[in-house]
Amino acid sequence: MIFNFRIVSDEVENFRREIKIDADSTFLDLRNAIYDSVGYDKNQMCSFFLCDGNWEKLREITLEDMDLDASEDAYLMEDTILSDEIEDEGQRLILVFDYMTDRAFYIEMKSSETGKNLKDALCTSSMGTPPAQMVDMEDFDAKIDAKIAAKAVEDFDEDFYGSDAYSDDEFDAAGFDEMNFDNQ
Repeated sequence: MIFNFRIVSDEVENFRREIKIDADSTFLDLRNAIYDSVGYDKNQMCSFFLCDGNWEKLREITLEDMDLDASEDAYLMEDTILSDEIEDEGQRLILVFDYMTDRAFYIEMKSSETGKNLKDALCTSSMGTPPAQMVDMEDFDAKIDAKIAAKAVEDFDEDFYGSDAYSDDEFDAAGFDEMNFDNQ
């Protein structure tokens, strides 16, 4: 069986890759096919996450065993077969390729072809420039600070000026005129 995956990024609007890979391949094979298609360094830490329909992370499949929680089973890319974890079209995955900034690719299994096998994975569609694998932390921090500042201004405006439903008729000019400002 062959799986057809579509890969997109939330950072680059016109970026897309499509990968065909044998269902009996490992998650490491899938990672390598994706990285080959975007020119990323394969020596960087990364993880796949199996997701539900709302992109909520369910299970992590790591490049290396990090031995963080002995009570949970560790799923390693080199040992985990795609068909053992992916059963249906529409299955969603996230590939976190930059741990420091939690940047990722969003992957969906678009279709499967039964009765066929594929020796090596193929990139069948390549569109757009991929996001940089690593970002400059100063640039990243500046973008985060700008987003936080913009959100704070937005929240301040909403709280300070009230709702969009404000009407000039609501202003009580007569009450304002009666105030005595001479005693200040």
